Amino acid sequence: MGKGDPKKPRGKTSSYAFFVQTCREEHKKKDPNSSVNFTEFFKKCSERWKTMSAKEKSKFEGMAKSGKAPYDREKNNYVPPKGDKKGKKKDPNALNRPPSDFLLCSEHRPKIKSDHPVLSIGDIAKKLGEMWSEQSAKDKQPYEQKAAKLTEE
Repeated sequence: MGKGDPKKPRGKTSSYAFFVQTCREEHKKKDPNSSVNFTEFFKKCSERWKTMSAKEKSKFEGMAKSGKAPYDREKNNYVPPKGDKKGKKKDPNALNRPPSDFLLCSEHRPKIKSDHPVLSIGDIAKKLGEMWSEQSAKDKQPYEQKAAKLTEE
């Protein structure tokens, strides 16, 4: 299926999953040539599972428990491949990147919001972008200076 490590152990099979598997086998025995409408099939399985007694469910719960031990063994023996980035965490003390000159011009956001109260956040950002691109270099200069100063700090 593309993503992931093929050697990684699959998850534990639940008692309900064993029950559905058994229902599917029963259905295949009754009518091997018919195709299955999965939504209807799973609805029927769900209704049947809900009406089952605890004694009937215990058979499937036992199957789930017996499948748990091999899974735990595989999980404990599994070593993820090197370079796995899931374990990498961001340093909370790391410095944040200073805002750009365009981001500093977002002080105009409340004005745009008051002029056009129905605009979404994305539309407001588009308006700000349009305003920024229409401004002359002279008008942009104070924001560029602020950004340069913050970058130095």
